[in-house]
Amino acid sequence: MTGPTPLGTGAVAELAALLLSTDTFEDLLQGVAEQAVRTVEVVATCAITLAQDGRVMTVGAADALARQLDEQQYEREEGPCLQALSTGRIVDAPDLARETRWADYPRIALGHGIHSVHSIPLVVNHAPVGVLNLYARAPHGFGAEQRQLVTLLAGQATLVLTAALRHYDEVSLSEHLRTALSSRSVIDQAIGIVMAAQRCPPDEAFTTLRTMSQRRNVKLRVVATELVAATSSSRAPTPES
Repeated sequence: MTGPTPLGTGAVAELAALLLSTDTFEDLLQGVAEQAVRTVEVVATCAITLAQDGRVMTVGAADALARQLDEQQYEREEGPCLQALSTGRIVDAPDLARETRWADYPRIALGHGIHSVHSIPLVVNHAPVGVLNLYARAPHGFGAEQRQLVTLLAGQATLVLTAALRHYDEVSLSEHLRTALSSRSVIDQAIGIVMAAQRCPPDEAFTTLRTMSQRRNVKLRVVATELVAATSSSRAPTPES
């Protein structure tokens, strides 16, 4: 029986390559979330939360499910992600079916097929600025070896995050968050359009957009922007001659 894949030079090199190959801050964090799913076998999905001036938002998510799992916490103003952010400490929820913290959030996550959560704060300049949220479908999904692996991954992600804040023209984290919020808004609109057209749930709509993005080799937000623009244009009234 083999253990988890170590976070070797390949994974570290991939994180470094992300910094050099992505055009925007949110693309970078999207890539980090996706890499976490590839690197840690037990992780079903992953999202990255960032906070600034009392505001929290999911900036990178491996899929629509991760975003939903994060945003359910924001709506309730409690959950493992927000606890990790406020305390600056790792929060482990090994079995949500037996969890007594965070009101009804464990029930919500279980409804999505998630049974364990591991949230690791991302600390920059001695203060938590975000959280790496990892979700597993099995209870007790994060054993000792997996916890060690994801902690190493979070450490590397923090280094990439710190470098990114300098790399992207030294723009403030607030500016990055505003840009990311704008991108997320148009992606959410596009998800709604696909849901209405195909009568499918959000995760399938998100997957459809991702597939379009990959096939065309263009950014997800570009596909979303084009879809929203095309839909708005088709609904616009014809100007009177």
